[in-house]
Amino acid sequence: MLLHIIARGKIARSPEAELVDRYAKRLTWPFRHTELPDVGGRVPPVAHTPVREVLLDERGKLLSSEAFAELLGRWRDEGVREARFLIGAADGHGDAARGQADLLLGFGAMTWPHLMVRAMLAEQLWRATSILAGHPYHRAG
Repeated sequence: MLLHIIARGKIARSPEAELVDRYAKRLTWPFRHTELPDVGGRVPPVAHTPVREVLLDERGKLLSSEAFAELLGRWRDEGVREARFLIGAADGHGDAARGQADLLLGFGAMTWPHLMVRAMLAEQLWRATSILAGHPYHRAG
């Protein structure tokens, strides 16, 4: 299953970009990172394969790393070909986008900079796939 981060704005050369790259290189699942303009622009069209869209949202559901891994594993086992994780611009996502998402996912009640969210999401994708593979990276406590 392709793990696809789609984010508004440019990450450029930054410590956050280095973190995204570091975790992307560790992933054994296919991975793509797409940047869209800060405003406007369209999310890439969906091919004729099952896709799940997850919007990162301050009001989103809080999942443990284990629950997130379980969700990705279930989607993989159901034949989902791509899981898209959308990070909005400064104003977030509109109501229409929220209504169409398969999941609204939050990283806590605090507001996080968009560049940090990309790095945190990349790490959580690596952690989730590591959990599913039985890798010792994740130490539940």
